[in-house]
Amino acid sequence: MKRIVLLVLACIFSLTMVAQEKKNKNKKVEFAVAGNCGMCEKRIEKAAYSVKGVKSAEWHADHNIIHLVIDETKCSAEDVAKAIAAVGHDTASVKAQDSVYEKLHGCCLYERMKE
Repeated sequence: MKRIVLLVLACIFSLTMVAQEKKNKNKKVEFAVAGNCGMCEKRIEKAAYSVKGVKSAEWHADHNIIHLVIDETKCSAEDVAKAIAAVGHDTASVKAQDSVYEKLHGCCLYERMKE
Protein backbone atom coordinates (compact mmCIF):
# COMPACT_ATOMS: atom_id res chain seq x y z
CA MET A 1 0.00 0.00 0.00
CA LYS A 2 2.85 2.37 0.82
CA ARG A 3 4.38 1.72 -2.59
CA ILE A 4 1.13 2.63 -4.35
CA VAL A 5 0.84 5.88 -2.41
CA LEU A 6 4.46 6.75 -3.16
CA LEU A 7 3.97 5.92 -6.84
CA VAL A 8 0.88 8.14 -7.04
CA LEU A 9 2.70 11.00 -5.31
CA ALA A 10 5.67 10.59 -7.67
CA CYS A 11 3.36 10.74 -10.69
CA ILE A 12 1.61 13.87 -9.42
CA PHE A 13 4.96 15.54 -8.71
CA SER A 14 6.33 14.73 -12.18
CA LEU A 15 3.16 15.99 -13.89
CA THR A 16 3.42 19.24 -11.95
CA MET A 17 7.02 19.71 -13.08
CA VAL A 18 6.10 19.07 -16.74
CA ALA A 19 3.21 21.54 -16.55
CA GLN A 20 5.54 24.28 -15.30
CA GLU A 21 7.90 23.79 -18.23
CA LYS A 22 5.17 24.15 -20.85
CA LYS A 23 5.80 27.10 -23.14
CA ASN A 24 3.12 29.69 -23.75
CA LYS A 25 1.85 30.09 -27.32
CA ASN A 26 0.54 33.61 -26.59
CA LYS A 27 3.09 35.07 -24.19
CA LYS A 28 2.95 38.84 -23.70
CA VAL A 29 6.40 40.42 -23.54
CA GLU A 30 7.64 43.99 -23.44
CA PHE A 31 11.08 45.55 -23.34
CA ALA A 32 12.80 48.82 -24.11
CA VAL A 33 13.87 49.62 -27.68
CA ALA A 34 15.61 52.89 -28.54
CA GLY A 35 14.23 54.97 -31.39
CA ASN A 36 12.72 58.35 -32.28
CA CYS A 37 10.13 58.47 -35.03
CA GLY A 38 7.64 56.79 -37.33
CA MET A 39 10.41 55.43 -39.54
CA CYS A 40 11.95 53.82 -36.46
CA GLU A 41 8.57 52.32 -35.59
CA LYS A 42 8.21 50.71 -39.01
CA ARG A 43 11.78 49.37 -38.96
CA ILE A 44 11.50 48.00 -35.41
CA GLU A 45 8.13 46.33 -35.98
CA LYS A 46 9.24 44.88 -39.32
CA ALA A 47 12.33 43.39 -37.64
CA ALA A 48 10.16 41.92 -34.88
CA TYR A 49 7.73 40.36 -37.36
CA SER A 50 10.66 38.83 -39.26
CA VAL A 51 11.12 36.42 -36.33
CA LYS A 52 9.02 33.28 -36.73
CA GLY A 53 6.61 33.06 -33.82
CA VAL A 54 5.91 36.78 -33.37
CA LYS A 55 2.16 37.24 -33.47
CA SER A 56 1.93 40.92 -32.56
CA ALA A 57 4.45 43.76 -32.31
CA GLU A 58 3.73 47.37 -31.39
CA TRP A 59 6.45 49.91 -30.63
CA HIS A 60 5.60 53.33 -29.22
CA ALA A 61 7.95 56.29 -29.67
CA ASP A 62 6.53 58.12 -26.66
CA HIS A 63 7.87 55.57 -24.16
CA ASN A 64 10.29 53.46 -26.29
CA ILE A 65 8.74 50.12 -25.35
CA ILE A 66 7.82 47.30 -27.69
CA HIS A 67 4.81 45.19 -26.78
CA LEU A 68 4.90 41.69 -28.21
CA VAL A 69 2.80 38.57 -28.30
CA ILE A 70 5.03 35.60 -29.11
CA ASP A 71 4.73 31.84 -29.44
CA GLU A 72 7.43 30.60 -27.05
CA THR A 73 7.52 27.25 -28.84
CA LYS A 74 8.94 29.06 -31.89
CA CYS A 75 10.93 32.02 -30.54
CA SER A 76 12.00 33.94 -27.46
CA ALA A 77 12.08 37.60 -26.51
CA GLU A 78 15.87 37.42 -26.91
CA ASP A 79 15.44 36.30 -30.55
CA VAL A 80 13.29 39.36 -31.21
CA ALA A 81 15.75 41.67 -29.42
CA LYS A 82 18.58 40.34 -31.62
CA ALA A 83 16.55 40.93 -34.81
CA ILE A 84 15.76 44.50 -33.74
CA ALA A 85 19.39 45.20 -32.84
CA ALA A 86 20.43 43.84 -36.25
CA VAL A 87 18.55 46.73 -37.92
CA GLY A 88 20.22 49.38 -35.75
CA HIS A 89 18.12 49.79 -32.61
CA ASP A 90 19.47 49.13 -29.13
CA THR A 91 17.25 46.99 -26.93
CA ALA A 92 17.24 46.36 -23.20
CA SER A 93 19.41 43.27 -23.69
CA VAL A 94 21.17 43.63 -27.06
CA LYS A 95 23.08 46.64 -28.37
CA ALA A 96 23.11 47.33 -32.12
CA GLN A 97 26.45 47.32 -33.90
CA ASP A 98 27.87 50.82 -34.36
CA SER A 99 28.24 50.32 -38.12
CA VAL A 100 24.53 49.50 -38.48
CA TYR A 101 23.42 52.32 -36.15
CA GLU A 102 25.45 54.88 -38.13
CA LYS A 103 23.58 53.94 -41.34
CA LEU A 104 20.20 54.95 -39.89
CA HIS A 105 18.48 58.04 -41.28
CA GLY A 106 19.45 61.27 -39.49
CA CYS A 107 16.17 61.63 -37.61
CA CYS A 108 16.46 58.02 -36.41
CA LEU A 109 19.83 58.52 -34.68
CA TYR A 110 18.66 58.24 -31.10
CA GLU A 111 20.85 59.11 -28.13
CA ARG A 112 22.85 56.02 -27.18
CA MET A 113 23.88 55.06 -23.68
CA LYS A 114 27.64 55.21 -23.10
CA GLU A 115 29.29 52.07 -21.81
